[in-house]
Amino acid sequence: MARNSQTRDILSALSLACVLLTRIPMPTRGGAADLSRSAWAWPLIGLLVGALTALAATVALMLGFPPGLAAAVALATGIVVTGAMHEDGLADTADGFWGGQTIARRLEIMRDSRIGTYGVLALVFSVLIRWAALSALFDAGWIWVPLLVAAATSRAAMAVAMHLLPNARHDGLSHDTGRPDRRVVLSGVAIAAVTALGLAGLAAVWIALTTALVLAGAIQMSRQKIGGQSGDTLGATQQVCEGTALLTMLVLVT
Repeated sequence: MARNSQTRDILSALSLACVLLTRIPMPTRGGAADLSRSAWAWPLIGLLVGALTALAATVALMLGFPPGLAAAVALATGIVVTGAMHEDGLADTADGFWGGQTIARRLEIMRDSRIGTYGVLALVFSVLIRWAALSALFDAGWIWVPLLVAAATSRAAMAVAMHLLPNARHDGLSHDTGRPDRRVVLSGVAIAAVTALGLAGLAAVWIALTTALVLAGAIQMSRQKIGGQSGDTLGATQQVCEGTALLTMLVLVT
């Protein structure tokens, strides 16, 4: 009975994480407070997203698409699967961080559904950097490993940021979700680390170092700009860490 209960808990966490991070419909049990306990599974959902994007890229290359176009297909697939939630967070974060002079004003701007100049530029650079990295990696014969490792690593980084930073708001999904405890976060980091080591070998060490540095910078900036984290800053964290992982792999394999 205990084993059955544990299996149900694992499946429930995976379903909650999938619903939170993707647009894939899944049966779920529990409320928003249970989402923080599913943070250990976020890298696994990243692997799912990475696998779908890699599959799309593989099919595109098999059809004769050039690497640049296959990279665009991969990015578009990821955006569709996730509902562009991380890209939306990046745009809102850029607008708020550099468009407001006070914490209250920055949070107000981040909640506004309209996008400003900083948000547009952040999205352009994020997509362009990831597209350029993937184009070069595909051209060098690397398809599945970069997409899987970057997707898993960047989602583990989200959990770390959520654990280390207090909630910047007194409402919203991030506040209602709560902060994952250390055990949950370390489990997610371990899953991402094992994935990276298994797929990328010793290159995983460099990926971990560069991603950790960028994550530390993102955490410090969130603390300085709004006094904590929100759903938008977590999405932005995922984006910059994914781009960092891809660029690191590009430097190592080319």
